[in-house]
Amino acid sequence: MSWSTRMWTVASIELQQRVRGAAWYVLLGIFVFVVLVVTVFTTIATWNSEAPGAVLYSLIVYFVLLLGTLVVPALSGNAINGDREAGTLATTQVTLVTTAQLVIGKLLAAWITALCFLVAALPFLLFALVLGGASTASAVVSILVLALELGVVSAVGVGLSGLVRRPLFSVVATYLVVAALSIGTLIAFGLGGVVAQEQVTQRYEVVDWEASSDEIDPQTGYPEQLVCTTVENTYTMPRFDRVWWVLAANPYVLLADAVPTHYDGFGNPDDLFGNIKFMVRQAQVPPEVPTWSECGRFDGAPYPDAEEVIASTVPSWVVGLLLHLVLAAGLIAGAISRTHAPTRRMAAGSRVA
Repeated sequence: MSWSTRMWTVASIELQQRVRGAAWYVLLGIFVFVVLVVTVFTTIATWNSEAPGAVLYSLIVYFVLLLGTLVVPALSGNAINGDREAGTLATTQVTLVTTAQLVIGKLLAAWITALCFLVAALPFLLFALVLGGASTASAVVSILVLALELGVVSAVGVGLSGLVRRPLFSVVATYLVVAALSIGTLIAFGLGGVVAQEQVTQRYEVVDWEASSDEIDPQTGYPEQLVCTTVENTYTMPRFDRVWWVLAANPYVLLADAVPTHYDGFGNPDDLFGNIKFMVRQAQVPPEVPTWSECGRFDGAPYPDAEEVIASTVPSWVVGLLLHLVLAAGLIAGAISRTHAPTRRMAAGSRVA
């Protein structure tokens, strides 16, 4: 048997164990039903918009990613130490299957299991494309990035199941890692922007009615001879532009930033991906202190639109994807090293066979 054949043997046995019971099919059925409800209500709500399919498509993709981050840790977080607890890991290790084949085979099984949710959502994604608004380029990129992110979550679960001795602890640790990437990055971004705040002084002009002439211009409603006075207001302003890079590791931001953006007739993004990308890219722009003049003199450039902001800022999805792949590869390498047999030393209470 070749190297890949032994690895696939481990993966196929793992897949057969996962889909043997009815609970797996019930879970898929619930997922399909929820996506159907989301599709129906989103289609009704966005029927009169310019790109109803774009909104629906991005919502379904995000829903698959959300469910993947909720379900995959429970399915992959005990892939290795669960077999050790059941006494079947040692039986596999005395065969011709190497430790690398064992761990990667379990990773492949967990990844295929996660991709089943994406496959189940494909009919609804095709309906969104037919509905109009979502481009083929956006569909291809989003599906590829979504598949990679599901693989990263699977690798985190399998890797921690090889590094942590207790199945319960490894499942909880997997959820904590996923939560740190999904929610922890948002918290770090918010706290970092507040910590990096600085004091700024805003200056604006107001009409000095007492010093101005009594003759009022009927067209403007202001005195014909204006006398203006400058007022200063000092306050603190958060500097999110200094910590925007934290969001690069967020899988939801990564997905939105990687998908090509399309705009409506007003220059605004027409889907959820584009709107999230615009908000994240806008965080890279240093804030400007707004100036205002009641005397008719506006000292400041007009605000750029979404297309200009996205075009002038730095894409962060490449960095985020590299970080995720390095994390996944490191955990899988650690699991292979920790699961290798024979081993010189084992943790106290570890089961041998």
